[in-house]
Amino acid sequence: MTRPSDPILMHLLDESPRDECGVVGITGMEGAAELSFLALYALQHRGQESAGICAIDQGVGRLHKRLGLAAEVFDANVLKGLPGDTAVGHVRYSTAGGGQLANAQPIMVRYAMGDLAIAHNGNITNAYDVRNRLVKEGAIFQTDSDSEVIIHLIARSRHETVEAQIDDALTYLEGAFSLVLTVGDTLYAVRDPRGFRPLVLGRKGDGFAVASETCALDIIGAELIRDIYPGEVLKLRRGEITPLRNLVTVLRQAPCIFELVYFARPDSRIFGISVDRARRAFGRQLAREHPVEADAVLAVPDSANSAALGFSEGSGAPFELGLLRNHYVGRTFIRPSQEDRDFSARIKYAPVREVLEGRRVVVVDDSLVRGTTSGSLVNIIREAGASEVHLRIASPPVRFPCYYGIDMPTKGELLGHRMSIAEIEKHLGVDSLGYLSLEGMEEAVKEGGPFCNACFSGDYTAPLVDLEKGLIGPEDTGCC
Repeated sequence: MTRPSDPILMHLLDESPRDECGVVGITGMEGAAELSFLALYALQHRGQESAGICAIDQGVGRLHKRLGLAAEVFDANVLKGLPGDTAVGHVRYSTAGGGQLANAQPIMVRYAMGDLAIAHNGNITNAYDVRNRLVKEGAIFQTDSDSEVIIHLIARSRHETVEAQIDDALTYLEGAFSLVLTVGDTLYAVRDPRGFRPLVLGRKGDGFAVASETCALDIIGAELIRDIYPGEVLKLRRGEITPLRNLVTVLRQAPCIFELVYFARPDSRIFGISVDRARRAFGRQLAREHPVEADAVLAVPDSANSAALGFSEGSGAPFELGLLRNHYVGRTFIRPSQEDRDFSARIKYAPVREVLEGRRVVVVDDSLVRGTTSGSLVNIIREAGASEVHLRIASPPVRFPCYYGIDMPTKGELLGHRMSIAEIEKHLGVDSLGYLSLEGMEEAVKEGGPFCNACFSGDYTAPLVDLEKGLIGPEDTGCC
């Protein structure tokens, strides 16, 4: 797992976990690369380290991927060099495999059945186990990414058809994988049997689009058809959808509830649920569980905005814009003096004094992971004149790392694992602290459940094969 080397950047990024990847697949649409770029732009929140698109024209794949944001990696000239009506795209933040161009996706190979390109969101929990077996059988790997395992499994399958080879490869995999892949000009969409990571299907004209979130469909003008079901494999070609596999009844479904808490964009629908409405429901339930007399409700922007609005609705206290977020924080900083321990939080957030001065405020955040920013944020709010600061978290304490595709800290780094709620309250210097209960969170979105809640409960639904065999350490949560 590779992390940024700049300690100030690390501080800015580390308060919340990050989902690591966004994927898109398009077929049957002219200018598929351009549409994929727009979709990746909408999915940029899911990964900021690298971006890539592979476009297919008459069965020939052309790939462009670089480190950087989608808008930095692609321009008009690059996109003109990616013709075709089929494409797959990917944005990534590395954990498994590290931050190298070789590990950027999509991964494309020349394949007997046609050029094959794959983009993956998730984490295969037996990737090292399978990889070791493949290496012993003579396979040569070009990357450190767990996604390359899938390509080798497809290529080495003894089945005759592409569909059978894909199906055969999937039988070896454990963990989380939402995939889009092309073989020639045929697009395939795959979701693991537990459905950890989201994947949605849309239509535009006679073509289809598959993406991590509906916001990617919206930006290209595609109409949402439905979610790809857990365990489903779809073949999409020439305006037709062919179901190839559906294991929905075989294993317990476990979509990641943290997608609704934090990762997904609020204007998206995933797991059949509006993300904004889910977060508002979390906030309303939080207000019922942890009421407090207050003059204003503030959000830690931007991911907690919907939850704070829900808390305001549930409590009757008005929602106020008491904190503003700087959206132009870059990767290079003038380093602060050692005396100013709040420097990083001051870069990221600015208080609105007129809202805060002399008032009792409730600060709502979506989650509390390391707590590196929260204490500094409380100091900033108090300095701006707030008479009381009450912190409310719209999810339970994060006590366990994720092994299904989220860059989570190790157990020892998690504030919820190291301290009791009373100790965290004292550590952060707030007048009161309240977390949403696990039961209350799941009840608020029960129509989309049951969910994976392993980061809260330690209940890991898919086998952690590599961890249990000692092939990875507990710090290697991994992704993509």
